[in-house]
Amino acid sequence: MNKFELEERLINFAVLIIEITNELQNTKAGNHLSGQLVRSGTSPALNYGEAQSGESRKDFIHKIKVVLKELRETFVCLKIILRTKLYKSEKKIQIALKENDELISIFVKSVETAQRNMNK
Repeated sequence: MNKFELEERLINFAVLIIEITNELQNTKAGNHLSGQLVRSGTSPALNYGEAQSGESRKDFIHKIKVVLKELRETFVCLKIILRTKLYKSEKKIQIALKENDELISIFVKSVETAQRNMNK
């Protein structure tokens, strides 16, 4: 997968997150988790775009780690939403969790590879 395909995946993930947040229950918990999810779930695409113009390999690694941190936060938020049944479409939550998990795996490997290359 090249960087443009990965960027498209992150953008598609952000769109899915926005769709999910727009459908969450209008309760105190739903509104709180909606705000949290929209921030953490759209952030990876934006930070990945920023990482592409990193000033150094160290800066690139730092920005990729931010992407990873936000993906992990999103994963936990989605699990909370799933368990509390604040959603309208469980299918969308399950799709988001699967994609989120795959993206985390990709970025764990990216960080490992970038750090290994930096140490050479």
